[in-house]
Amino acid sequence: MSEQSEHLVKSFDQDLKRLTDMLIRMGGIVENQVALAAEAIMDRNADAATRTVEEDVKVDALEREVEQYVIRMLALRQPMAADLRLVVAALKITGDLERIGDYAANVAKRSMVLAQFPAPYSLGGLAHMAGLVQAQLKSIIDALGTSDSDKAIEVWRSDRAVDNIYNTIFRELITYMMEDPRNITPCTHLLFIAKNLERIGDHTTNIAETIYYTVKGEVIPDVRPKGDTSAYAIVRPKE
Repeated sequence: MSEQSEHLVKSFDQDLKRLTDMLIRMGGIVENQVALAAEAIMDRNADAATRTVEEDVKVDALEREVEQYVIRMLALRQPMAADLRLVVAALKITGDLERIGDYAANVAKRSMVLAQFPAPYSLGGLAHMAGLVQAQLKSIIDALGTSDSDKAIEVWRSDRAVDNIYNTIFRELITYMMEDPRNITPCTHLLFIAKNLERIGDHTTNIAETIYYTVKGEVIPDVRPKGDTSAYAIVRPKE
């Protein structure tokens, strides 16, 4: 390999590393947003809620930065094979991370409204769900930094547990609303919070699929795992 070619390869490797570092930095901000949003719900912490929303500006700015960087790399470097998969995957991953940040901000905003009402029931299930989602997100950011397809598969499979908790919370909240109309407003906000957490899990699973494809060059050879779908059934009042 000539000296010039070696220089070009080394320079491109540095570009790829910088791209990965940008994704990890964005993931770290989003991970912090989700943690702050969970704190805002469980502790009725208005400061944590405000900080969650404020962090969203940084996430949006990083998404734009990554998009511009990827366009530049595609135009100047013309990557191929695994390198091309990584560059294109960066666009998909930033899109998912940006949506996770949006959902965390939505959770924080609803926590502010929810703080005005007495808690209609224990938030233990919601706390468990938030903990699982945070663990998923941390694992997938680690997998992103190390190109770990095995860890990506683990995160992908763990989404079933989040779905199952969401469905349990959904049924419980519907029951509380039917039993006492005064519970409708706070329970509606809790329903949206639970759904936002479930969607964070879905986008984390998207990232897991993208990482697996980037590393292996093929899609995960299985159907995406989902929990039970009873939350979509019609809930009828007891006779």
